[in-house]
Amino acid sequence: MRASTTTITFLLVLLLILYPTATVPTPPPATTDTVPAQSPSSSSTSATLDPQQLRALQFLHIPTTHGLCSQFSCDTATPFRHLLSLRLTSCSSEFHLSTTLLSSLSTLTSLTFLNCHIPVVHFPTSLSTNLHSFTSINSLQRLTGVFLSRFHNLTHLYISGDPIKASGIHIITSNMKSLNSIILSNTHLTGYLPKDWSPNLTYIDFSKNKLKGTIPTSLTLLKNLKVLNFSSNNLIGVIPNSFGGLISLQNVSLSSNSISGPIPGSMSSIPGLVHLDLSSNQLNGAIPEFISEMKELKYLNLENNHFHGVLPFDTSFIKRLDVFKIGGNDDLCYNHSTISAEMNLGIAPCDKHGMPILPPPAFKEPSSSVGDLIRGGGDEGDGGDDDTEKKNQVHVNRGPSKVLLGVAIGLSAMVFLLIFLILLFKC
Repeated sequence: MRASTTTITFLLVLLLILYPTATVPTPPPATTDTVPAQSPSSSSTSATLDPQQLRALQFLHIPTTHGLCSQFSCDTATPFRHLLSLRLTSCSSEFHLSTTLLSSLSTLTSLTFLNCHIPVVHFPTSLSTNLHSFTSINSLQRLTGVFLSRFHNLTHLYISGDPIKASGIHIITSNMKSLNSIILSNTHLTGYLPKDWSPNLTYIDFSKNKLKGTIPTSLTLLKNLKVLNFSSNNLIGVIPNSFGGLISLQNVSLSSNSISGPIPGSMSSIPGLVHLDLSSNQLNGAIPEFISEMKELKYLNLENNHFHGVLPFDTSFIKRLDVFKIGGNDDLCYNHSTISAEMNLGIAPCDKHGMPILPPPAFKEPSSSVGDLIRGGGDEGDGGDDDTEKKNQVHVNRGPSKVLLGVAIGLSAMVFLLIFLILLFKC
């Protein structure tokens, strides 16, 4: 095998296949569990890694020194140990995957590709069904929904920056009944949001795609959901009235869509909401007062919508937030008796009728008159400042110049004289 210099960082955790109930590590953002390292006294010096897996690591240019067990977690099984998790980062152009190689790694339960720009290959069934966590960030090329749908037993799926060819998300997730977290961000996905969801979901991120349609009410049945991100898509319709059923939500982002209607009152039933971003939509109506009663809220972005009425917040609530954005709502105003203008919210103060006070029209300087052009010629700083000269300037600006008037009279007389001479000559 050729020697190659490639920067491949990886995480190897060795696990005896005889223990299928061992803890499974998961990729971020989910919390990952690690297998505790064994002390040197408890590890078996006679046990080595499975020969087929050793050859696979060598083919991937991963060092397989004799100190592997002292560097990574090992169990005490004999005669061979097996890989549980593999992370490949910044792969070189000489890096190649094959179905045969992946077959020897079928004991993996977690597989991660980070900045490995390689074409996807067929995964053997043994590996597809054994994987619990699969991650590809700016890596695998020519991903399809059918390929991802073969990972039936996934609990964590994380794809970012890799285009996925699929007619909808349901093609990918319909057979994944154990999903806890799913991230499909910036993957060029089209179609509609699925109507059927894994009941165990705690994390959903479908941001920066081309998804369309409305938010299904079936989503609100996910009682354990903590993070929901549908930002930067083409979603329409209203936020479901049953949205408050997501009682575990902490982070919500529906920004940069075309969602309309009011903020549903049921959202007041979400006690632990920390991050709420509804910006750049077509939301309307009055901003509900219950938002100011959300004790955990730290980030609130409602800018660039069509909200109207009086802002129901005071200075103390706004200062409690780490981020507050409300600009771009032309029919919304704030009560200047409870909020100082120095806060620069990006909206106008209210009048006594609760309507925005429009700013005065911008002052425009009058254009120069004919008299100013005739008078001109002197420097701007040479003019006198006394009252007499100011009156003369006003007088000049109001009427035609005497010189012009004299010239006009003279020309008229000459024309009249010429006409008289012509008539006299004819007679």
